[in-house]
Amino acid sequence: MKEVRISTEYIELEQLLKFTGIVQRGSDAKKIISSGAVLVNGRTELRRGKKLRPGDVVEYDGNIYNITG
Repeated sequence: MKEVRISTEYIELEQLLKFTGIVQRGSDAKKIISSGAVLVNGRTELRRGKKLRPGDVVEYDGNIYNITG
């Protein structure tokens, strides 16, 4: 599990994918998210703008990211 520390109230899912280096561009994030390959707290998430807050867990391609504040 990888820890992703944020200093704001939340980070949007698309931003998280770019921040962690999973994707380079927003269009790449859109493709991955719309394909249903990203899980947030164990559930498929299809919204790029999903607000992630400390305590949320994102899973993609066998990697797990824990959002912390």
